[in-house]
Amino acid sequence: MRVSPLALAGQVVLYAAFAAFIGIFSSHPRYSDLEPGQAVLKLSFSHPGQLAQECRKRTAEELAQLPPNMRAPMVCPRERSPVMVELMLDGQVLAKRSSAPSGLSHDGASTLYERFAIPAGQHDLSVKFNDSVRVPGFNYVRQEHVEVEPGQVLVIDFSPEKGGILIQ
Repeated sequence: MRVSPLALAGQVVLYAAFAAFIGIFSSHPRYSDLEPGQAVLKLSFSHPGQLAQECRKRTAEELAQLPPNMRAPMVCPRERSPVMVELMLDGQVLAKRSSAPSGLSHDGASTLYERFAIPAGQHDLSVKFNDSVRVPGFNYVRQEHVEVEPGQVLVIDFSPEKGGILIQ
């Protein structure tokens, strides 16, 4: 079966119109989730808090009541502490959150993600974390003077293995 030149030309025109439509709307209207002169501050972490209760040694009576294969000398609850965080920028509280541990037994990681649009420039940043209900106040504190450029993304993370509060 032979395709007529008119049908072939019609296909070329329709494909070109479709490509132009896609090309135009892929770049117009321009989208920006930030106003000019703003930067982004992201608070993002996933961290298992410390154990909510200390392990304890079982008494001889407790051990005698257990079957022989269950006689572990120590009993350690699985539940973890919620992770609390306080974020301040130039003396103003941006966020004061508590993230509960995940899992049915509350033994998983506490996870938090928040995004803040902030004005570009110099700022005094204060971040406080507490990952133990047995410690009053905050057991990790970091204060830093930061300078952010327009459009820059500043990330706050938490990793005890890397020194605690990370600002990148």
